[in-house]
Amino acid sequence: MEQTDTLLALFSSEKAVLNQARLSVELSISEATVKQRMGEIYKKFSKSFPELSDQQGAGKLRILHTKLKEKYYQPSQPVVPTQACNSFPYPEEFRSLIEEKIRRFCGRQFVFETFQQFITDNPHGYFTIVGDAGMGKSSIVAKYVSEHKSPCYFNILVEGRNRPELFLKSIRRQLIDRYQLPSSEDADLPTLLAKVAGKLTAGERLVIAIDALDEVEQQPGENLLHLPTSLPNNVYFLLTRRPYNLGQKRLSVSPGVPVKELDLRDSEYVNFNQDDIKEYIWYLINTDAEYKDKLRNWIQTRSIPDLIFVEQVANKSENNFMYLRYVLPAIANGDYNNLDLKQLPKGLQEYYQNHWEKMKMESLPGQLMEIVLYILLEIGTAIPCEMIAGIAKVDECDVAQVLEDEWVEYLKKQNVEGEICYTIYHASFLDFLKGKREMDSKRKIFKEVNQRITEYLEEGLR
Repeated sequence: MEQTDTLLALFSSEKAVLNQARLSVELSISEATVKQRMGEIYKKFSKSFPELSDQQGAGKLRILHTKLKEKYYQPSQPVVPTQACNSFPYPEEFRSLIEEKIRRFCGRQFVFETFQQFITDNPHGYFTIVGDAGMGKSSIVAKYVSEHKSPCYFNILVEGRNRPELFLKSIRRQLIDRYQLPSSEDADLPTLLAKVAGKLTAGERLVIAIDALDEVEQQPGENLLHLPTSLPNNVYFLLTRRPYNLGQKRLSVSPGVPVKELDLRDSEYVNFNQDDIKEYIWYLINTDAEYKDKLRNWIQTRSIPDLIFVEQVANKSENNFMYLRYVLPAIANGDYNNLDLKQLPKGLQEYYQNHWEKMKMESLPGQLMEIVLYILLEIGTAIPCEMIAGIAKVDECDVAQVLEDEWVEYLKKQNVEGEICYTIYHASFLDFLKGKREMDSKRKIFKEVNQRITEYLEEGLR
């Protein structure tokens, strides 16, 4: 019954997750097992809470969540999966993300040099990289972690990996495995850092890298991820986030703790950013095994000098690596065979808009492409094609075609217990979707999709 108890703790937690797919990822068990255990929980408590029988769907789940939280929630005893020490140079949960981010990594040397100087000049401290979506912040962290084998955590909004308790669970396990910290299974972060600092040898430093503080889901009033206001000597944090207004600042430190921000948008870094963007384009047209031949064919067919191609695509990118990630493969795959260099979209938002119009999302409302997108947005975590089809009440093959043909470049695929699951790839695309009138949650189709999700989840409880 250990899995049921664990599920009970998660289900009754402050940030309870009420769908089976996310719970299965949390517990590293199959969705079928989650469905079975949720059924056991419901049967166990349905007699104790008669008001459950008078509710349907999401209302029933909310009541159950509230009752379980009141009676059983014990936040001081999180479930921590074991991980063999040094089984991989960085946490297995972030292995695929790190490998993807560093596969075509180029440049950013000025960032690493500035951070290294910060470490040299200060006994401890917080160093934050600030930049807009798509400027390569996650890739910078991934590259640093891959080279220095630093403990790390990547907040990922679209996968639900963005809560303080998940961060602490992961970092605690990494530090315990790396530094052999006895009696630390329930230790808070300041305690862990103090223990590690006591084990560091002369000249050794601990750098913890944390990506995307802006995606953290946490109540206001406290430091994001409960990061400590003071740090032991030789302990540093490498952080990234998007820009925020001064009133949104959520990291406070004690007087005397060194803090530095490197804003990638600052004018002093414009030339560095442009050089790195161009280096990335040169890499793809000259070296990259997957795209170089197709890109070179597109360039040569139009008799464009290489230098002109690099300069103009770099200009259109607006120093945004995410733009290049989409546009260069699209060129290679023939999506722009009828266009010349000047007709390529300018900037990431224009690229998203072009694809939106290509999919006829505004002129053909209610189509399966739109329903699939709504489901991915509402579930908010990686889910299998079978689950999407079950919610949409359509054939799984039709959903697979939409996922692989229409939205594939915007989705991230991951293997969860042998099953391929899908989620939105990048927060910049979520931002674009939130700004679309067609994605208004007040629309009838949105309400219908939510009702289908409720029915699907309730069916799993029976």
